Amino acid sequence: MNSQYVLYEKQGHIAYVTLNRPEVMNAIHPPALEELNDIWADYIADDDLWVAIFTGAGERAFCVGADLKHRVEKQYEQELRQPGRRKGHVLDECGKPVIAAVNGYAVGGGLEMALRCDIIIAADHAQFGLPEARRGLLPDTGGVTKLPRRIPYHLAMGLILTGKLVSAAEAYRIGLVNEVVPMSELMAASERWATEILECAPLSLRAAKQFIMRTGDLPVEVAASSMESLDAVRRLRDSEDYVEGPRAFAEKRKPVWKGR
Repeated sequence: MNSQYVLYEKQGHIAYVTLNRPEVMNAIHPPALEELNDIWADYIADDDLWVAIFTGAGERAFCVGADLKHRVEKQYEQELRQPGRRKGHVLDECGKPVIAAVNGYAVGGGLEMALRCDIIIAADHAQFGLPEARRGLLPDTGGVTKLPRRIPYHLAMGLILTGKLVSAAEAYRIGLVNEVVPMSELMAASERWATEILECAPLSLRAAKQFIMRTGDLPVEVAASSMESLDAVRRLRDSEDYVEGPRAFAEKRKPVWKGR
C-alpha cells in the first residue's frame, strides 16, 4: 500500500500501523486520515492479520489530534461546520483486536483514536487529555461519547470540562490504560500483549469483540438473547477452530489455529 503519512507493515499475523508525521507530532490532516482509513480497511479485510499495533513515529507524540493549520483553511473549515456529513470511524466496525502503543502525547483526536483501541500501553512520559474546550472546539469524534464509557463519569468529566492533561501514571490509576512502561520497552510490551492475543483463537476474539461492541449498552438479558444472531458468533460456531480447541485440550497439546 503506497502511503506517505502512515506506515503499514505486516509481520506474520501482526499488523503494525504507525502515524508518520513526527514533525507535527503526528497531527492528522485529511490526506493522513484518508490513508489511515484505507489501512484500517485493509487490516479488517485481511484474514491473515489477527492483531494490530497502532503507534506514532518518534518519541514525542502518539497523536495530538487534528492539524490545526489545516483546520483554519476555508474549505476544511466549511467541512468541519457540517458534522452531519462525517462518516463513522472505520475502527468502530473493526472486529479484530487493536493495541495502542502510546509513545507520547495522546490528546484531542489522538486520545479519541486510542479510545477506539482495545488495549492501551503507554510510555511512562505519555500524557492524555481532551483539550478541545480550550480551543473552542468539541471532542466529537469519540471523546464525549467514549471516555465516559471507559472510565467513571466524574473522572471523565474532569478531563472534558477542564481540558487538562494527565500523566501516564494517572491514566493507569483511573483505568484508562492497561500498562505503563519505559519508552525503550514500549514496543516490546505491545508485542508481548500481541503474542498473548495470538495464543487465542482469532475467531473467538472476533466473536467476543463484536458481541461487546454491539450489545455493550443493552440490558444483559437482551444482549444475551442476541448473541447467536451476530455474524462473528455464527462464523465461530461453524469454524474448524471451534473443534480444534477442545480437541487440542483433550490431546494435551497446543492448539493450531487457522482462523477458519
